[in-house]
Amino acid sequence: MKKPTWVIDKERARRAAAAETVWLFGLHAVRDALMNPAREKLRLVLTKNAADKLAEAIAAGGLPPEIVDPRKFDAHVTLAPDSVHQGAALEVKPLHWGTLDEVCLSGAGAPLVVLLDRVTDPHNVGAILRSAEVFGARAVVAPARHSAPETGALAKTASGALERQPYLRVVNLADAMQKLRDMGYVLLGLAGEAEMTLAEGLAQAGTRPVGLVLGAEGPGLREKTRETCDALVKIPFGGAFGSLNVSNAAAVALYAATNR
Repeated sequence: MKKPTWVIDKERARRAAAAETVWLFGLHAVRDALMNPAREKLRLVLTKNAADKLAEAIAAGGLPPEIVDPRKFDAHVTLAPDSVHQGAALEVKPLHWGTLDEVCLSGAGAPLVVLLDRVTDPHNVGAILRSAEVFGARAVVAPARHSAPETGALAKTASGALERQPYLRVVNLADAMQKLRDMGYVLLGLAGEAEMTLAEGLAQAGTRPVGLVLGAEGPGLREKTRETCDALVKIPFGGAFGSLNVSNAAAVALYAATNR
């Protein structure tokens, strides 16, 4: 009997996920990944200088390094041409943080979540992960498609937060938002044209868990995302230029949410 198409697609996606690996690079990102017992480590490529600097992390990670000539480093790893690797690269499996319910309902940290609607720039997502860790958010949630995947560039910008801050990639963002609402979260979508301020939205939320929803720069939140939010709010501005980079907006919103 022939398998249904959806079953074949699911099996293909599972095989692809099992085969997926990520090259992390840079001394900081590699050090943090080596020190993370939850990270499955496959291959460690270092120059002698980088190995000396990472001696403690190498011992903790338990993965013997391949020491290579600095002039031939790029021949041993698969990195983008502009990657500032500092003589250190680590091939790993993506982290698995668990389900949305496990992380957002009873996970560590404050009942505070950041949701990203088609934010694809790894530098922005990395910076948001870093802010989420600083302010104690439970998770950063983004759609599996049309969002920044776990990459070396994202890890480097996150400055170690990728190893500690849950980054959940979901099939459907609107469905994930509805699940969060069912858990008791109040979802506040950031939109420059909103009439309500962020402070007013947080005041209305009271002591309930909060999800901060941010869209890509330019297009902002999609219509379905807007409709699934409990309220749209804005960060007030005083000058003629009233727009923040999405990672800066996330940091401001996280600070406000933790100090309400």
